Amino acid sequence: MQNIQQQYFTDHKQRFLDELIALLRIPSVSAKSEHKSDMQRAAEFIVEKLTQAGADKVEIYPTAGHPIVYAEKIISPDLPTVLVYGHYDVQPPEPLELWHSPPFEPTIRTTPIHPEGAIFARGACDDKGQFYMHIKAFELMVQTQTLPCNVKFMIEGEEEVGSTHLESFVKNNKDRLQAEVILISDTSLIAKDTPSIDVSLRGLSYLEVEVTGPNRDLHSGVYGGAVENPINALCQMIASLKDENKRITIPHFYDDVIELSAEERAELNQAPFDLEAYKKDLGIDEVVGEAGYTTLERTGIRPTLDVNGIWGGYIGEGAKTVLPSKAYAKISMRLVPNQHPDKITKLFQEHFERIAPKGVKVKVTPHHGSFPAYTPTNSTAYLAASKAMEATFGKKPIPTRGGGSIPIVALFERELGLKSILLGFGLDSDGLHSPNEHYGIFNYYKGIETISLFFKYFAEMHRKE
Repeated sequence: MQNIQQQYFTDHKQRFLDELIALLRIPSVSAKSEHKSDMQRAAEFIVEKLTQAGADKVEIYPTAGHPIVYAEKIISPDLPTVLVYGHYDVQPPEPLELWHSPPFEPTIRTTPIHPEGAIFARGACDDKGQFYMHIKAFELMVQTQTLPCNVKFMIEGEEEVGSTHLESFVKNNKDRLQAEVILISDTSLIAKDTPSIDVSLRGLSYLEVEVTGPNRDLHSGVYGGAVENPINALCQMIASLKDENKRITIPHFYDDVIELSAEERAELNQAPFDLEAYKKDLGIDEVVGEAGYTTLERTGIRPTLDVNGIWGGYIGEGAKTVLPSKAYAKISMRLVPNQHPDKITKLFQEHFERIAPKGVKVKVTPHHGSFPAYTPTNSTAYLAASKAMEATFGKKPIPTRGGGSIPIVALFERELGLKSILLGFGLDSDGLHSPNEHYGIFNYYKGIETISLFFKYFAEMHRKE
């Protein structure tokens, strides 16, 4: 970081932290209609901060769902443009009883991993803390007159519910969104002392299944043993979706999966990984997964199928001997490059209907999906990101393959022809989507420093091309 930037950063770093805490207090839960006004409030907060940071144009674009914030600062049409993407919506905080402090009352506490302190709040890491780094890095560059290229921001409010209305926005604003690269911070580092950059993301097929037996709930003593129990049937059907080697049994599921070479797999497994520490952190005795693959491979380069929720019958206090009429489950499948979410959804639906036992009816309702994505490590943008991380961490970052899904990455590539750089600063242990989500203050500040250097190196490398 240049001296003038460093001085500005030092003078304003407490305010940078205070502003993030203020944003985290807004319960912008996109999945719940009761938080619609909070979503609008979060968008307005971002508009205010982007304007104060020095953006020339800042606008809120309403959608049929939650609004999108767009901003830009165009220095010169001759300079390269970086489009920053992030999302201000957060996951629902439940179960509330497992939080050590209220999810929307940000609290700074030390942890063994974050002795300098971490902010505990829903959205601290995913993605408010991470996208807000970009706004502060932008402010730092503008206010010190060191911004070396054009910048555009697109901060949406529906990532946690599938980015439902983002695609139409992108399609309708292709000229406005023109850039050389997309910059996203919504991923994790291997560790605080081991920087990394995700070069791939898995796609997603998410759906809900409903299994119906009798036309009403029945007395389990009168009808049990004679009528198919939908919960029993659903459990049997789900259990059959994987074989003894944890391989998914849906016909043709693996047809489009690209198998990595031995060399590529070896490179992936060079990333530091302590299996015993991994198990201890999760409180488990053993890891499980597809036979023939390491834990890093199972979470990065292989597709998965998981039940995310299951319910039916009586779950209240005490006993009720009921044979339920219906049972439900939510199921997600993570997809790897070359798998198509619509095709996988159709294969699942056909298979699940086919394996239903007699006595029940099955309904499969697709919710949302996303395409997998891959970013090459020899591009100007990746090399600039790598150089920036090496400068701030003192180590060259390791290219890794992320297990999660960010739908916008594949959407940008498909609609705008642009690759994305996944410059994330979270940690897998930060509790994303879980109670007690948090984000290290070290990571927050390190991200601001690194992002400003990315702009510097990207502009320099672009001039040399």
